[in-house]
Amino acid sequence: MRAMTFASDAGDADAELVAAAVAGSLAAFETLYRRHAPRVYGALLRLCGYDRACAEDLLQEAFLKAWRALPSFRGHSAFATWIYRIAVNEALALLRVRQPAQDAEALDASLAAADAAMCPAERGELERAVAALPPRARSVLVLHDIEGWTHEEIAQALGLATGSCKAHLHRARAMLRARLESPP
Repeated sequence: MRAMTFASDAGDADAELVAAAVAGSLAAFETLYRRHAPRVYGALLRLCGYDRACAEDLLQEAFLKAWRALPSFRGHSAFATWIYRIAVNEALALLRVRQPAQDAEALDASLAAADAAMCPAERGELERAVAALPPRARSVLVLHDIEGWTHEEIAQALGLATGSCKAHLHRARAMLRARLESPP
């Protein structure tokens, strides 16, 4: 199931809202925010290794940047693609400056804070394994396998060649498989 909708009806509605927001309508931009924030937040949460505060900060920063850049948005891609690209780029920039290996206790604490009904033991193990992947590999894996993006959409959003996107996904899956198959 695809997490993002690229249907023309959604795009048309977004185009009207973007035009209204560019003209100064805060209500139109708020509607864009409410429409796209949950899915963007979900992607950011996974990219941040399930650190809710990190994902919330990045979400706000992405929409702030989008608001400031809205007059330059030309509509060559869907608004959903554009805001995802901004958000993912923000996450990748943050992950580049962070220490590559997160403190295991901090990661366990952020996972424990997640909704218990949605995090059975196996899912927790999978989430820890995904969170431990290198940022670029994790980004491609999350966007493809969890968010349902195509290689072309990911390549566009991350500024990669489609072949590089496929290579990152293959590498991420292999690393994930190795982490899950190795004894604790």
